[in-house]
Amino acid sequence: MGDRTAGVAPIGAGPTPADAAIAEMRERINEIDRSIIELWRERAALSQRIGALRMAAGGTRLVLSREGQILRRFRDALGRDGLQLGLLLLRAGRGPL
Repeated sequence: MGDRTAGVAPIGAGPTPADAAIAEMRERINEIDRSIIELWRERAALSQRIGALRMAAGGTRLVLSREGQILRRFRDALGRDGLQLGLLLLRAGRGPL
């Protein structure tokens, strides 16, 4: 079994190089999260506008073939979690059924 204290500073020893690396990576995660939120909102707004235009032109609210394409793309890229993410994105754009 490995040493569980490896990379852990003794109490009072101050920040370690790992602490700095972790802080830097967490900041990057925060930046990515902000981008994801911004893109999520933009995507939902575009999807809602498309749905409104389609319905105003006499079309249906949903285009199942398009939704299938989106779900396959996310599943193929990310596996089972990608399918769940795709479903959430679709729901954000059209609302619950």
